[in-house]
Amino acid sequence: MNLSQELQQARAQSLSRRWFLGQCGVGLGSIAASSLLTADGFGAETAGPASPMVPKAPHFPAKAKRVIYIFQAGAPSHLELFDNKPELTKRNGQLPPAELLKGYRAAFINPNSALLGPKFKFAKHGQSGMELSEVLPYTAKVADDLCLIRTMQTEAVNHAPAQIMMNSGSQQFGRPSFGSWTLYGLGSESADLPGFVVLTSAKGTSGGASNYGSGFLPTMYGGTPFRNAGDPVLYLSNPAGVDREAQRTSLDALNRLNDLALADSPDPDLAARIHSYEMAYRLQTSAPDLMDLGQETKETLDKYGIKSPKDATFSRNCLLARRLLERGVRFVQLFHEAWDQHGNLTGGVKQNALDTDQASAALVTDLKERGLLKDTIVIWGGEFGRTPMVQGGNDGRDHHNRCFSLWLAGGGIKGGLTHGTTDDFGFNVATGLVHVHDLHATLLHQLGFDHTRLTHRFQGRDFRLTDVHGRVVQEILS
Repeated sequence: MNLSQELQQARAQSLSRRWFLGQCGVGLGSIAASSLLTADGFGAETAGPASPMVPKAPHFPAKAKRVIYIFQAGAPSHLELFDNKPELTKRNGQLPPAELLKGYRAAFINPNSALLGPKFKFAKHGQSGMELSEVLPYTAKVADDLCLIRTMQTEAVNHAPAQIMMNSGSQQFGRPSFGSWTLYGLGSESADLPGFVVLTSAKGTSGGASNYGSGFLPTMYGGTPFRNAGDPVLYLSNPAGVDREAQRTSLDALNRLNDLALADSPDPDLAARIHSYEMAYRLQTSAPDLMDLGQETKETLDKYGIKSPKDATFSRNCLLARRLLERGVRFVQLFHEAWDQHGNLTGGVKQNALDTDQASAALVTDLKERGLLKDTIVIWGGEFGRTPMVQGGNDGRDHHNRCFSLWLAGGGIKGGLTHGTTDDFGFNVATGLVHVHDLHATLLHQLGFDHTRLTHRFQGRDFRLTDVHGRVVQEILS
């Protein structure tokens, strides 16, 4: 027998049943102690590779430490919701000025299509006098808590690339999402729930899982989609014949073997797998409690516009977002793709506003009343805007990436502020341009990061959310 064979035999003997039973008690005891220490706020130095989500310090003191991103996919029309254009109303049915369209290509329509005036009336609200559409009566009540940016801009002109751009800073698949970068930088404060949770209403997004994926970051930093019915995560319940004690025993044995493999050859994917197994086990207790909206008062349910706590609606997801934050979840993203009004603009926008306006505003006021808004960033917006020109007869708009609107609240963002102006047609940015990269740089800044320093090395290059671009928009910060 050569030396290599002797070493292999010795290793096999070291993993004998007697050794396993004798030694695993010590190992599992340390795992349990580490878990308890981490839950009590200790263990950042001792948790080891099996606890990759321990909270981390940012680059500098942060104004915000958590995020709710309400992604209104499909591209809400800024001209019907946030950016009043009386001149566009006056010129309804006329051809756009030739100089406006020089070098311009629309996604689908002929750029020379007639101009279409806004379909709804606008009014000023709050002490700030923020101008909002009549279809947003609840948002109007929280106007002084919002920062309305009317001058967003992106390169992408179709839904999937634009959604991925808004969420990852790139039109290409495979880049980490904003939520994943946040979790990568800050870790999670929840021991029993994923640090990044995804909730979906309406239909799935065009960009798919790339909107919340971890890209080339370790997989543990990706978003975890929760389902709207039954177990929030598939196969969360134990199968028949397997009780909680049996599952714990099996998981402890599996973790010990994984830890041995990890010590022998450090592997981020294996560390993520260990973390996932433990998280799934804890989710069996924490998830049912989280999803039980029967614990909320009727007053709270009414505030969000929830008629039945079990109905899978946008309103329910907004309330779940608040409950997730209260349990230490770092990043919650709500996807609601229903805003692609190439036709039926009037009816579609009105229905979408009816479905989302009340709950969005309720989330802001609920967080504020509970003292959470001051260090939570709430984002509301889609991937681009809509053209001032008509599509689909006389009641539709095409994709428009040159300017669009979104709003922010909390986390050190100025409330009651309308940032930037567009031209008389809502076609181009006039003042205060905010590119997608600028938005990401600003959000990371509020979370305590220099966006040029939050990087991950991949294929020989240090990547970041903002790529090689981005500036912090100081004008919107309090």
